[in-house]
Amino acid sequence: MIGRQPFGVFLLLDGVPNAVGLAEITAMPHPMELPTIGTTVTGEVIWHADHNRQVKIRLDEWNVQG
Repeated sequence: MIGRQPFGVFLLLDGVPNAVGLAEITAMPHPMELPTIGTTVTGEVIWHADHNRQVKIRLDEWNVQG
């Protein structure tokens, strides 16, 4: 994780040096918190835009079984 904002966290993606991942708080269940900078996380790509190399990610730790 390389950045943290009120709306989510920015991620570097292994094997894709020119892309930036974003995990938005809209995908984060309550009462979980955003990971801290420097944390290694895993997740699933749920959207991407080729033109600007942005990838939206749902973090695995946010997949909560109801």
